Amino acid sequence: MGPRSRLFLCFLLWGSTELCSPQPFWDDETERFRPSKPPTVMVECQEAQLVVTVDKDLFGTGKLIRPADLTLGPDNCEPLASADTDGVVRFSVGLHECGNILQVTDDALVYSTFLLHSPRPAGNLSILRTNRVEVPIECHYPRHGNVSSWAIQPTWVPFRTTVFSEEKLVFSLRLMEENWSAEKMTPTFQLGDRAHLQAQVHTGSHVPLRLFVDHCVATLTPDWSTSPYHTIVDFHGCLVDGLTDASSAFKAPRPRPEILQFTVDVFHFANDSRNMIYITCHLKVTPVDRVPDQLNKACSFSKSSNRWSPVEGPTDICRCCSKGRCGISGRSMRLSHREGQPVPRRSRRQVTEEADVTVGPLIFLGKVNDRGVEGPTSSPPLLMLGLGLATVMTLTLAAVVLGLAGRHRAASHPVCPVSASQ
Repeated sequence: MGPRSRLFLCFLLWGSTELCSPQPFWDDETERFRPSKPPTVMVECQEAQLVVTVDKDLFGTGKLIRPADLTLGPDNCEPLASADTDGVVRFSVGLHECGNILQVTDDALVYSTFLLHSPRPAGNLSILRTNRVEVPIECHYPRHGNVSSWAIQPTWVPFRTTVFSEEKLVFSLRLMEENWSAEKMTPTFQLGDRAHLQAQVHTGSHVPLRLFVDHCVATLTPDWSTSPYHTIVDFHGCLVDGLTDASSAFKAPRPRPEILQFTVDVFHFANDSRNMIYITCHLKVTPVDRVPDQLNKACSFSKSSNRWSPVEGPTDICRCCSKGRCGISGRSMRLSHREGQPVPRRSRRQVTEEADVTVGPLIFLGKVNDRGVEGPTSSPPLLMLGLGLATVMTLTLAAVVLGLAGRHRAASHPVCPVSASQ
């Protein structure tokens, strides 16, 4: 990952961009345009660090903000300690710290986070003189390096360094369209829909590898260790979400060994008003010529046959999914993390590389059942209206029938006039 990067930074404040794109003004002395002031937020995307410098005069009004009101990322990382006389506030965090989100595109690795200014009343006051501001920040790192036309200069490289270079893989977890043809651009769903997820490892010049989803959890934030949570995949590749009333399953066969696709029936957390979730999966790879086993598998539960079945490999590797004891430890990976117990490390002979990848947020626009709930509520007025119309039509028809019957009797018994004799 080279030091070259590209920064995207913009303020969400009343639709104004003055803080990130200062407006020029006319200088009568030099008769030319020049910026009125430098940006109040500066970001430096280093090779392994993200450095954010914030001017205490954040809004350019002369009223200085307090460093305690600034945090970085979903984990609310605090700024570095500074003297009261300093005019700036600084953050320096690793690219994978503070809840930063990594997205992999065809051309770049994109690390995204945000700077949050959340003012609090000073002392015993109950008023605020500044606004809450959230500043999105992105660092783009090109994935493709330059190729030189100069002659190759062979040099001795230790074997350990060579292995490390070969094992540096890039994992991704993407939301796909229903036909798996392209990435889904709008992550919006109705309850009752099905999310199509594709896990992939970009091997580059690495030896052929097979990808597995070791475990997955859904949470309300990008931090997968928070509560509430819902386990989707557990026990080293058992898609346990399919055991309930869902039809979640791995897609078989795979399109390629380094790709694993699966579907998850969309859901939301009860007793929580938030309409979005994040899905975090622990991905790992093994050599493609290795036969899948209980530690490296992709198993789905079929309700029609009432049994587990693997995407590939022997059928018996999925039997442990029913017992919830797969591998040596026989414990849920999720529970091991939550209880603070270290997850058993696997030797390089078992797993070549592994990583945690998050996709989200998945946004829910509403419940499909809402329309069904509204039906019975609106039925009584419609029923009363229908009965009223039927009654009116019945009375009208009866009146017409009685009128026709009276005319028929009058026609069959004519009345003759009688003349009086004088």
